[in-house]
Amino acid sequence: MTRPTSRRTVLTAAIAAAVGATAASKSPAAAAVTTGVPAPPRLVDNRFWSSAKDWRSGTAAGTTTVAGRRPGLVIGTPSGRTDYTDPHTGTTSTWESATWTSPVHRSTVPATEVIASWNAHTPPGTWLAVELHGTYSDGTTTPWYVMGRWAAGDADIKRTSVDDQSDGRSSIWTDTFSMNSSAGALRLASYRLRLTLHRKPGTDLTPTVWRLGAMASDIPDRFTVPASQPRVARELAVPRYSQNTHIGQYPEYDNGGEAWCSPTSSQMIIEYWGRRPTAEDLAWVDPAFEDPQVCHAARFTFDYQYSGCGNWPFNAAYAATYEDMSAVVTRLHSLADLETLIRAGIPAITSQSFLKEELTGAGYGTAGHLMTVIGFTPDGDVIANDPASPDNEAVRRVYKRREWENIWLRTKRYNASGKVVSGTGGVCYLYWPAHPTPAQRRALAAVGVH
Repeated sequence: MTRPTSRRTVLTAAIAAAVGATAASKSPAAAAVTTGVPAPPRLVDNRFWSSAKDWRSGTAAGTTTVAGRRPGLVIGTPSGRTDYTDPHTGTTSTWESATWTSPVHRSTVPATEVIASWNAHTPPGTWLAVELHGTYSDGTTTPWYVMGRWAAGDADIKRTSVDDQSDGRSSIWTDTFSMNSSAGALRLASYRLRLTLHRKPGTDLTPTVWRLGAMASDIPDRFTVPASQPRVARELAVPRYSQNTHIGQYPEYDNGGEAWCSPTSSQMIIEYWGRRPTAEDLAWVDPAFEDPQVCHAARFTFDYQYSGCGNWPFNAAYAATYEDMSAVVTRLHSLADLETLIRAGIPAITSQSFLKEELTGAGYGTAGHLMTVIGFTPDGDVIANDPASPDNEAVRRVYKRREWENIWLRTKRYNASGKVVSGTGGVCYLYWPAHPTPAQRRALAAVGVH
């Protein structure tokens, strides 16, 4: 769970205000779930670059493409040197650098929000930065926004988001580009991403980037969503971990407990796919602590600017540090999308917020919480591994379909004081093998991920 002052509250409220009260009438995508008719155009646009052809389509300055079963982008001949002062250590170091800039992507969705994702290997002595530059629907442009400075480890730099980025019409909220409420009907029409790879001077080290892209969306302003009909009854065997067994552990990584819902959920799915940290990886964890891999996930998803483990792209990037794993942050439109994934054997990590009385059996309320959807009962209810449980045995929960569907997909809700606050609008993390089965590939494509 995130803290009540989380940037998610500010972010989604800004989106809802920008979309306006008329948005619901022009965006009935979820309604198609109950009618069986083809869905209208989606309100989510995913564009990811991952193939050798994709990498060759961009503009390279010192980067080169490596071929193979999983093509990637690496430093060839560095094109520059960068002096970077780490804001979290005060240390200034010089780095060789090379860049790759994507082609301009014109989103099928004039967007109020964009979230980038990347999958990469950054050996010690290397790191990367991801930036976004966009064009508004009126033809004007954004500045280059930093979407993240990232390394898999934490010895060379402290992975970090960058605060206080805005041009008055849009802003970066930790990991998310968002149109300001004052922008009215203005949207982001297109964007390009710039990837900068860094290494210690005089070495042949390099990051390898296998996937880079973003999810753009324009989600309607809604307190409720149309009800969907059950289609799939299946439960996936996903490991169960409680965040609450870690309360008070590692204050430097936000103290365990409710702050660790995101890395705990990430670790569950990473292990579902048969990956986990080695004993050597876990040697730093206090041997008295159970489930040390959850502590490991918290440390290596931690955003030093946000001071927490809830940075969405950092969690996806962490998952992709394991061998042959892919991961993205996206939005889904309905439980039908989740059912499509579950049928193909792909669980999902979802973000939702609710009052205690809005989700029967949860036993808590939250301003923002991540849990793992692992299946559906024959009646269509949601089976979730909910890390906000007292112990691992209690993690598996069954939540009423209609309640869960609404708290996940809405963008506005009332808090305990009756004030209108934000909802998360269908955000989820998807992790899957880099070489999926044909059925898994079809399921991902059906929800807009390629």
